[in-house]
Amino acid sequence: MPRSFLAQARKVDEATPDTRSREVDFLRAAAITVVVLGHWTIIAVSVDGGIDPHGLLDQARWTHPLTWVFQVMPIFFLVGGYSNALSWRLARRRQTGYAEWLRARLRRLGLPLIPLLLVWLATCVIALAAGAEPASVQLASQMALVPTWFLAAYLLVVIVAPPCLILWERWGWWSIIVGVGLAGLIDLISIVAESRLAGYPNYLLVWASFHQFGYAWLDGRLTSLKRCLLLFVIGAVGLGLLVGFGPYPVSMITAGTDTISNSAPTRVTMAFLGMAQAGIVLILQRPLAKLLRSPGLWLLTVLVNQRIMTWFLWHLTSLTALANALVALGADALLPTPLTGIWWLTRPLWALVLLAITGVLVVIFGRFETPAPDDRPAPPMWMPIAASATICAGLAIMADTGMVDDGVTWIWPLLPLIGMVAFGVVRLPGRRTTES
Repeated sequence: MPRSFLAQARKVDEATPDTRSREVDFLRAAAITVVVLGHWTIIAVSVDGGIDPHGLLDQARWTHPLTWVFQVMPIFFLVGGYSNALSWRLARRRQTGYAEWLRARLRRLGLPLIPLLLVWLATCVIALAAGAEPASVQLASQMALVPTWFLAAYLLVVIVAPPCLILWERWGWWSIIVGVGLAGLIDLISIVAESRLAGYPNYLLVWASFHQFGYAWLDGRLTSLKRCLLLFVIGAVGLGLLVGFGPYPVSMITAGTDTISNSAPTRVTMAFLGMAQAGIVLILQRPLAKLLRSPGLWLLTVLVNQRIMTWFLWHLTSLTALANALVALGADALLPTPLTGIWWLTRPLWALVLLAITGVLVVIFGRFETPAPDDRPAPPMWMPIAASATICAGLAIMADTGMVDDGVTWIWPLLPLIGMVAFGVVRLPGRRTTES
C-alpha cells in the first residue's frame, strides 16, 4: 500500500472526532455501492436484444430471493433518519429555522442533479436531431434516470423529517406502527382497485415511517441485542407472511414478470424488509465500529461519502453509454449471451470497466457536491417547499418515462432546474448574502 495513502488515511482518522458514528457513514456508502453493483448486474445487454432493464430477474427467477439481500435502499433511509434527526436537532439548538435547514438539505441533494439533467437533455436533443429512433432515446434516458426515483422519494421524506421527529419524540414506537399500518391500508386499496396511482402515497408513507428507525437508533432505542433481534424477527416474519400468503411477489426489485412491484410504487413489504435488514446491521454495529478504526477502511468510507450523490446519479449513465456503443458496433465478442457461463465470468470485468467510466464522470461532475458556503438570509418557508415539489415532480415522471416521447419532453427535465433557480436553491451571482 503506498505510503501517501497510509499517511492520508492516518491524517483523516486522527481528524475524525470520537463522537462521529463511523458506522452511519460506512452503511450509507455500502448501501449505495451495493445498489450500483446490483444495477450493473441485473441489466442485461446483448447485440440482438439491446438493453433489457430486468434481464437477470426476468430470465432467472432463482435470483428473486436474492433481492432480499441486495435491495438495500431501506438501509439508506435508516442512516438518513439518523443523520436528519441529528442535523435538525443541531439546527434547533442553533435556532436555525425550518426553511433555512431545508434549503441547505436541498442544496446538498439537488445541486448534483443539474449537470445530469443538462447532459441528458442535450444528449436527447442531439440524438433525435441525428435521426435516432425516439423509442431508443426514450429507453436510454429512462434507464439513465432510474436513480432519480429514489432521490424524489428521499426528498419527500426530508421535507417531513422535522415534524416526524416531533411525532417520534412524543409517541415513540407508535409513530412508526401507525405509519406502517396506514401504508398497509394504502396497499390494500391500490391492489384491490388494481391502481398503481392509488399506491403512490406509500412513496412517502412507507419511507417516512421506516425513516424513523433512524431516530430510534440515534436515541439509543436500538442498542440492545434483544431489541435488534426482535426487530429482525418482526421484519423477517412479516415479510414472509406478506409474500407467502399475500399478493406480493418475492422479488424486492421490480421484475417484468411480476404482476405487481414491491418498489414501484413502494409497498409495505419494503418497510418489513427494512426492519429485517436494520436488525441485522445494528446487531453488527459494535464489530463494525471496531473494524472502522482501521485508517485505510475509514479513508475509503470518507472518500465515497464525499461524492456519493455523483457516484449514484451517474452510474447508469455509464452503463447506458457503454451498452449503446457496444450494441451500435455489433460487438458480439464483448457482449456474451446473458446468464451463460462466459457472461457470469465476465461480470467482474464489466463492473470494473463501468467503475472506470463512472470514476471519470465523478471527477468531472463531483464538484457540484461541494457548493460554496451559503450565508444568505433564511428564505420564506414556502420557497424551499415549492422547490422540493418541482424537483420531486420532474424526477418522478422522468424516472418512469424518460425525457422523450415523440420528441423531447422539455417540461420534466426543466421543471427541477427552474424550480431550484426560481425558489432559491441555486445561489445566483450578485445576490445579497447578508441581511442589511
